[in-house]
Amino acid sequence: MPATPRSVCVFCGSRPGADPAFGQAATDCGAMLAANGWRLVYGAGDVGLMGMVARATQAAGGKTFGVIPTHLMRWEVGKRDLDSFVITETMHERKKVMFMNADAIVVLPGGGGSLDEFFEVLTWAQLGLHSKPIVLVDVNGYWGPLTALLDHIVGQGFADPSLLDFITTVADVAQLETSLRSALGSH
Repeated sequence: MPATPRSVCVFCGSRPGADPAFGQAATDCGAMLAANGWRLVYGAGDVGLMGMVARATQAAGGKTFGVIPTHLMRWEVGKRDLDSFVITETMHERKKVMFMNADAIVVLPGGGGSLDEFFEVLTWAQLGLHSKPIVLVDVNGYWGPLTALLDHIVGQGFADPSLLDFITTVADVAQLETSLRSALGSH
């Protein structure tokens, strides 16, 4: 039985967002994952940036692993042509399955759900529950307000400065690839 490839969990929007660069980054991310032989782990939706990253991964011959809760099957249009497709009962279970099946976490632009996923894995890292890389892809400065908030939290004494060490922020998919190759290697 072949070994499971290195896997990268991508958290991102179920909408395309206002800037076409977000969709381009999702498409580039999917192609880049496939080119490096890394499996995409994501929320199994076929809408927004989620659908774009999955379709690009598949188009480039990459492996996909999607996880979706039953109540989002219709809303996020569960993408059933993935290599692995897991249906969970709850959002929390979805995040847990995605996290457990990934070697690194990537956060593309997204909304409240992406922030929830990001903060959960960041908190787990802060608590010493994992040491997987967490990479924010700051497409056209999208995550600037988030990184400013994290600096503010540290500055106001609600987190140790080491919190910021758990996150790598990159400007684009080329820098993401460099960061992931450093952490995971390639085929």
